Amino acid sequence: MLELLYTVGWFIVALAILIAVHEFGHFWAARKLGVKVLRFSIGFGRPLLRYVSPRDGTEYVLAAIPLGGYVKMLDEQEGSVPEAEQHLAFNRQLLWKRFVIVTAGPFFNFLFAVLAYWAIFVAGDVGTRAVVGTVAPGSIAAEARFAPGDELLAVANRPTLTWEAAVFALMAEVLNGEDLAVRVRDESGLELVRVLNGDALAGLPDDPALLSNLGLSPMRPLLPARIGELTPGDPAAQAGLRPGDQVRRVNGESIAHWGDLVEAVQAHPGQPLRLEVERGSERHELLVIPRAVQLDGREIGRIGAAAQISPHLFDEYRTEVRLGPVAALSAAIGKTADMSLLMLRVIGRMLSGKASVENLGGPISIAETAGKTASYGLGYFIKFLAVVSVSLGVLNLLPIPLLDGGHLLYFAIEAIKGSPLSEQAQLQGQRVGLALLAALMTLAFYVDISRLLG
Repeated sequence: MLELLYTVGWFIVALAILIAVHEFGHFWAARKLGVKVLRFSIGFGRPLLRYVSPRDGTEYVLAAIPLGGYVKMLDEQEGSVPEAEQHLAFNRQLLWKRFVIVTAGPFFNFLFAVLAYWAIFVAGDVGTRAVVGTVAPGSIAAEARFAPGDELLAVANRPTLTWEAAVFALMAEVLNGEDLAVRVRDESGLELVRVLNGDALAGLPDDPALLSNLGLSPMRPLLPARIGELTPGDPAAQAGLRPGDQVRRVNGESIAHWGDLVEAVQAHPGQPLRLEVERGSERHELLVIPRAVQLDGREIGRIGAAAQISPHLFDEYRTEVRLGPVAALSAAIGKTADMSLLMLRVIGRMLSGKASVENLGGPISIAETAGKTASYGLGYFIKFLAVVSVSLGVLNLLPIPLLDGGHLLYFAIEAIKGSPLSEQAQLQGQRVGLALLAALMTLAFYVDISRLLG
């Protein structure tokens, strides 16, 4: 229950921040261009908090349903406007002013992402070095002669100092379906270029498991088979294992690292295992019977023990990307632009049937990610906010009625025909937009629930 409250809490925090940013863009532009703002609301439904500015009468609201927000401007299409205030109405403004006001919301989402990435680059972005651990035989990566120990330096012209940067660069370039040059440094220190076959890349399935589809896996340190945390009442604790115990043998077979111990335990559900452990200068033999559990349709054993991890175990695999203020701004703008373009291309591929709807993430996925990134630290949460902010900016610019992009579509038609669309045409467009958005939300919830159910 506490974990659920934690996840929901950070989800609400993330939504509140990003909605406030988006709506503030509309609010700020409207005020600067002489349009009267009646209400600035974060959320929908019953107001929880309400403040009316004594200076201009603008109402500021925090509402009960935190799944959106809106800025209500003076507009003759939504009600009668006193003659003395008609020059302040949104619908009376020149076309370019209305265009700027509507565009300002998504623009502020992109601006927020730029500022977030800038802060991360200036403070120092800690990541995992892009060093290859294993290469699957017969895979695309194997055909390109990738080898364990290769460190990815650049994908096409994109520097890849971390695995996060490498995966993003691969995702952006793989969609082209062309031969892809990857510059690497092998274990001997020699810089080489590995070329991934474009035809093979074009045939990759559209799912998030890009590295495994290529046949690559990151290098990870081998954990010693040393017992860390124990779950009270589980077989390991009942058998007498203690934190700090080093497992040397299982049923007489040598155990080199934690993975060997996990494999041995999982392969013997409900069967006794003789563990030879080293405790200080002493050796002990303990009998453990793994508890049988179901995982992905098969029965495995578990004993309720976690590995003891040294705080310095991952030091050699970590790297920090730190830039000066000017270089960080350039990198942040580039990152935001690349992310926006990638999202547009993925949306286009989904609409054309070339990409799976598994790429969609609904409120449940966003809430889970909000909770996880918040638990990892402030930097991870800020990067999560930047990604979602870019997503909101891109989605709101789609030419769907009810979204900002739908209003921009109306403005484009008005510019061409010389007069606004009729109210009836706009009403029909809103109905179509509502149906499209409802279908999209239903699909996103379906994908989320299917993902949760495996």
